[in-house]
Amino acid sequence: MSRRCPEEGFPSRRLSIHSETVCIAGVGHAAPANIRPNSEILKAFPHRTEEEMIRLTGIRERRHAAEDETATELAVIAVQHALEQAGMPVSAIDGIIMATIIPDQPVPSAASALARRLGVPRALAFDVNAACSGWLYALEVGRSFIVAGTARNLVVVTAELLSRITNPQDHETAFLFGDGAGAAVLTAGAGGHRLHRMGLSGDADQFESIQRPGGGARMPWPGAEGCDKEHFYLQMNGTSVFKHAVIGFSEQIEQTLARENLRPEDIAWVVPHQANARILTAVSKRVGIPYDRFVVTISKYGNTSAASVSMALGWAAEEGIFSPGDRIIFCSVGAGLTFAGGLLVW
Repeated sequence: MSRRCPEEGFPSRRLSIHSETVCIAGVGHAAPANIRPNSEILKAFPHRTEEEMIRLTGIRERRHAAEDETATELAVIAVQHALEQAGMPVSAIDGIIMATIIPDQPVPSAASALARRLGVPRALAFDVNAACSGWLYALEVGRSFIVAGTARNLVVVTAELLSRITNPQDHETAFLFGDGAGAAVLTAGAGGHRLHRMGLSGDADQFESIQRPGGGARMPWPGAEGCDKEHFYLQMNGTSVFKHAVIGFSEQIEQTLARENLRPEDIAWVVPHQANARILTAVSKRVGIPYDRFVVTISKYGNTSAASVSMALGWAAEEGIFSPGDRIIFCSVGAGLTFAGGLLVW
């Protein structure tokens, strides 16, 4: 499963944007041990059934971190798996880019906390917040850094503990979100799994479709009466998100095909953000790629925001479902809205 990239110099600056690929030398993922099935969440919604929730979301269970478990701890495990697959010592890492919407603490960055835990305190380290598209945004930043010569061996990692900001009484979100982490090791070497340029875009007109209004400078903490507590949970307009997600996912796949001069039949796998099984089914029909070529892990992990693409990729790699040369499309839609999509050749 490991396809470590040979130790070589930085890529030529004269390469075209389509040939400025970098190596993904290893991937890994991690999830809390605690499984939270639909039956536990349904206790707050006696009018709803297990069958209905599975039909609407495709989710049967999700993982929730224990009270004393941290996002950094999960990230460490994911990175260790990725480094093991890459056959690379942690001391070789000279950069960490972390994608997350809920770091363990606001300052310093989650990436800095991870650098200290991994024992590479001199590595460049910073966070990215593009919500569910965050890991793909971070991959593109990492790819660009390696092409530019800013770093040689980067960890692009994500960790989300969405259970900490999910309202257990909100029927729109209570069933959706879970916790987890994923990581990839990007290097400047030739060979290995080749990451192409990501297409990134957004639609800020849909700013309020998915949001968490509280916790920032405008509303740093709940009022004394606690009447605004709901602003500190994730909020979602399900109807709006569904419509824009189907269109957004589809456009990212279609734009990637056009950018890489490929057809749907050339694609071995799609590794999407695990938003909702109904959304992914609709996207499959819209783009003409069979649903059985979508890597879908939402039934057991739920929607883990920025972590979901990396977790799905890590799970699929561990299961050995990819073959050398497989063309894999990533795609995501996240709060903002943010859009991301691109090609990985395994």
